[in-house]
Amino acid sequence: MSLTIGYAAALEQFHPRDAVRYAEQAEHHGFSGVMAADHFQPWTPTQGQAAFVWNVLSAVAERTTGDLGPGVTAPTFRYHPAVVAQASATLAAMYPGRHWLGLGSGEALNEHVTGQYWPEAPERINRMFEAIEIIRKLFTASLAGKDAKHAGTYFRLESTRLWTMPEQAPPILVATGGPVTARRAGKHADGLITVGAPREKIAGLFEKFDAGAREAGKDPGTMPKVLQLHLSWAPTDEEALANALTEWPNGGMKFPKADIRSPFDFAAMARLVGAEDFAGRMVISADPDEHRAEIQRYVDLGFDRIYLHNVGRNQEEWLEVFGRDVLPKLAR
Repeated sequence: MSLTIGYAAALEQFHPRDAVRYAEQAEHHGFSGVMAADHFQPWTPTQGQAAFVWNVLSAVAERTTGDLGPGVTAPTFRYHPAVVAQASATLAAMYPGRHWLGLGSGEALNEHVTGQYWPEAPERINRMFEAIEIIRKLFTASLAGKDAKHAGTYFRLESTRLWTMPEQAPPILVATGGPVTARRAGKHADGLITVGAPREKIAGLFEKFDAGAREAGKDPGTMPKVLQLHLSWAPTDEEALANALTEWPNGGMKFPKADIRSPFDFAAMARLVGAEDFAGRMVISADPDEHRAEIQRYVDLGFDRIYLHNVGRNQEEWLEVFGRDVLPKLAR
């Protein structure tokens, strides 16, 4: 597969008009494709935004030519899987060949708002895979001009179909950082999404994902492996660190975050985050070549799509610098 370096639009941080403008500028500077966050709330109040991802992706698509993915959405709590399937099919029909559907098991920050019981991680993962089954059923049946139905452990779907469909269903990519879920993703999805992690952990994820794909009779070499990489670049190291601590303290939190419900709780925890907490988790540097080396490391591990998120507000300056000094020097 060819290498794609895309732009991760942080809808937690930027007004949707600004996010669309930055996505357009990213393409101008050599980035290809946009991954946009599906958040109902920001991580911290300082970040300050949480636009509806599907609206933003449509606006981005009108102003760019690359691929488009919600990275990621949970088809299990705020949404019924049928709603996610309809949103995805519509975007794929409007922009053929550009949209992929990124799915995850959800975080309480976004999903608890509808007042449902918030289950433990194993149930959240099982719900996600049942949701994938429903979305697949709808895609397959609708393309064949038939209805689909479902009665499962967590969801029901009465006989129906998606009346607006692309010629080809969008690929489904599953977000995970755990080996068991990675294996199931290999069996039931079309690709893998993860975030930056130590080499050994990434290698283990790939091994499990590839094994699951082979069990399902698929060639893992043809299945996309997607990385979302957070970083902090600014003209000085001091500015880069200040941006990380102010704008993205969640990147330095070394504990599971899926059960935390409030941005204000995250803000309280952020006061405990120091510069040392980002070590090994996120590159914070004014040196573009230091960032290039980190990105190259993930390319060498086998990722074919990497979406970069600079955590500071200095998006325009960063896009120009990386488009000039980083992207052209990456080697597949």
